[in-house]
Amino acid sequence: MPKLIFNGEEELELEEGASLKEVCEDAGVPFACEEGVCGTCVIEVEEGMENLTSFTQEEIDFLGEQETERLACQCKIKQGCVKINF
Repeated sequence: MPKLIFNGEEELELEEGASLKEVCEDAGVPFACEEGVCGTCVIEVEEGMENLTSFTQEEIDFLGEQETERLACQCKIKQGCVKINF
């Protein structure tokens, strides 16, 4: 079962394919449009970027080419462990 670690402290197990939106929102990540346009839900991925779904067109348009940032409203966890900060 995939695992998400917040700010190096809180750890949650998620279903494969689970959206990060609800979990991040509950943990205090701010959300506004929830469609990948505003960028308020930017998170930093410390480890496990390969365990998230591919970048959506909305993320590419907003963030450009990224190695560490994602929009929490747009990505889902596929497998393994992902460590994020916000």
